Amino acid sequence: MRGPGRGGPECGALNDAATMPVKGALTVCSKIQSAEGGEYHMPNQMTADYVKPNDLAKLMVDAGEAKVCLSTRDTLIRAFMAGAILALAAVFAITIAIKTGSPLTGAILFPVGFILIYLLGFDLLTGVFMLVPLALLDRRPGVTAAQVLRNWGLVFIGNFAGAITVAFMMSFILTYGYTVNGGLIAEKVAHIGMARTLGYEEHGLPGWFTIFIRGILCNWMVSTGVAAAMLSTSAIGKIFAMWMPIMLFFYMGFEHSVVNMFLFPFALIMGGDFTFMDYLLWNEIPTALGNLVGGLLFVGLIMFITHYKPAPKRVLEL
Repeated sequence: MRGPGRGGPECGALNDAATMPVKGALTVCSKIQSAEGGEYHMPNQMTADYVKPNDLAKLMVDAGEAKVCLSTRDTLIRAFMAGAILALAAVFAITIAIKTGSPLTGAILFPVGFILIYLLGFDLLTGVFMLVPLALLDRRPGVTAAQVLRNWGLVFIGNFAGAITVAFMMSFILTYGYTVNGGLIAEKVAHIGMARTLGYEEHGLPGWFTIFIRGILCNWMVSTGVAAAMLSTSAIGKIFAMWMPIMLFFYMGFEHSVVNMFLFPFALIMGGDFTFMDYLLWNEIPTALGNLVGGLLFVGLIMFITHYKPAPKRVLEL
């Protein structure tokens, strides 16, 4: 077994605790350095349920290391379940939007899938894009660029397998074994698939960068939700913190690579007039790259730089 990482416990401990801080882990009092150099205690103004940003940043780095340490089997299983649950949440939200005529209602309820994934400890590609490189930046022992890429690759495979499994299941039950038309849901998803592949292709390179930027904005929000969930040690606090940014990205129509692993294969099965290569070139690839930039650059690195490795504080002259 590897030794402890810099500033973190061994892999075994990380796998159990990195992403789920235990209530009561924070001290009730904060030590404050006095002007004379001594210490005195001041009651913490925050509740015990709140994890301070500096502690959150360390939890994020620990979580990244834990995901690298995870076995191939467990990485694939957790990724498969995450892809499947998110696919079900997507078709759930689309069904609600169609039946109620209110896309906002679908967006309000869509975060249920993300919340279940987080609370059950499953892994999405968008999450490991943000967390795993932080362990590399912190030079945790054994965490190399190759290990980061290995984790991303395994999670991608697991997410895709889970999402496409649900795509086939949903297409089967909507068509009674492909014997009848899939109805409004199938028609809606097929239209989404065409609009978000061929629709971007019509605009050429600007269209490609449009979906890339939508991918950035998506994982900026999703990763913010993941990080915000770690700010609380209670289940209800995690749920509330995660709900808002996830709802925002879905309602705004930003592009999530794992959601799209379900939507576009499902749209093809339901008769969407585009090809699998259209999906890869004009949706999945730019979306995944945008998700990587959005999660790592705008959430992971920001927390790492300003809370985990902050610059020295200014010394003010009296």
